[in-house]
Amino acid sequence: MTAADTTAGQMAGKLHKPRMSRLARREELVGFLMAAPWLLGLLWLYLGPFGAALSLSLTDYDILTAPKWVGLENFDTMLTDDPLFWKSLSVTTIYSVVSVPLLIVFGLWLAILLNADIKGLAWFRTVYYLPAVLSGVAVAFLWIWVFSADWGVLNFLLSLMKIEGPNWLTSEDWALSALIIMSLWGVGGGLVIYLAGLQGIPTELYEAAEIDGAGRFRSFYNITLPMVSPVILFQLILGIIGALQVFTQGYVMTQGGPNNATLFYNLYLYRNAFRFLHMGYASALAWALFLYILLLTLVVLRSSSVWVFYSGEIKGRAR
Repeated sequence: MTAADTTAGQMAGKLHKPRMSRLARREELVGFLMAAPWLLGLLWLYLGPFGAALSLSLTDYDILTAPKWVGLENFDTMLTDDPLFWKSLSVTTIYSVVSVPLLIVFGLWLAILLNADIKGLAWFRTVYYLPAVLSGVAVAFLWIWVFSADWGVLNFLLSLMKIEGPNWLTSEDWALSALIIMSLWGVGGGLVIYLAGLQGIPTELYEAAEIDGAGRFRSFYNITLPMVSPVILFQLILGIIGALQVFTQGYVMTQGGPNNATLFYNLYLYRNAFRFLHMGYASALAWALFLYILLLTLVVLRSSSVWVFYSGEIKGRAR
């Protein structure tokens, strides 16, 4: 067969290719119409603000006057001439580095306890999950009362043990620690996900481990932890994203003080945008935070090949 014959055959195949039926075209159109609200929302509520923030980050804009193009000046000022940028970034990073692992450890521990067959299990699960759905401002005011130096619940409990509690929210040494302690209030948010991961572990693995004489700690280390590692990865990424965007606690409870000890990044961004009307600089801060979160997320995902295991991989290793 010659090249000309082959080409002719291909053209004939294209000419005789069955056309899409009227029903298929109608189904395709219906599919696009059904997806249209989400697509429009993506363009209008996400990609639109992303593009606007990027363009504003390259300008000097105070809302009252037209934006003035300054190029990368905002980013240069941020990195070289703004100590509060580095202060807020360090405060937020410390908060994240401490609070996220604590939430993961306590969440998994509670899930293991609540995964047992005990009376009132549904009630306990509801109690632990309830704080995750409460308003952030209401919770902040509740914890102001808990951390009060004079009549707070926490210092009262410490006094029963003959310990003099500190001025939690007005002490530069203790304010950030108080907000980290407060973050444990929302430990029930990931509890449901951990429970789902634990209940998905085959009981045959524990039975085989028991036959082999493995104790509880060894079963946890060799079975439970590897099997829920994908859930831990999911919670770690969400925890990092949420902790680096913390705002309400610093705004309502400490206003970033004392002496900028709780000046979270989003609080500093908010001040620049809505107190000082430095919208261009605030947009640059927002993009810096986005890139920071993206970098950390990519690092965590890249490291997951070392410590995250899936059931298929574990079975393969067991063989």
